[in-house]
Amino acid sequence: MTSLDLIGRLAYSISGRDKDKLFIILGIINKDYVYISDGDLRTTERPKKKKIKHLNITNGTAEEIKEILEAGDKVSNSTVKKVIERMNSKEEVWLPYVKRWCNWNAG
Repeated sequence: MTSLDLIGRLAYSISGRDKDKLFIILGIINKDYVYISDGDLRTTERPKKKKIKHLNITNGTAEEIKEILEAGDKVSNSTVKKVIERMNSKEEVWLPYVKRWCNWNAG
């Protein structure tokens, strides 16, 4: 994987105060650090500098964000939020059902 493949990728933080939170990689600083944003607390104007080893990089890519960044334009916070909400809503479809099912079988 080249460093340019990381731009636009979705990643979960695996350490720090933002642990288990979903972010989008907006830029690459060097081989160890990237800039990430969630569009809310970490806006695109002030992205978080994070070590790559502290991220769980997923296979998902936000194509619309990647295209905007490759064109040299700025990404809006609302676009970042929409992509992250879309990814979170896909996961939450199954989690409540599994939790209820597990609790039901345990009792």
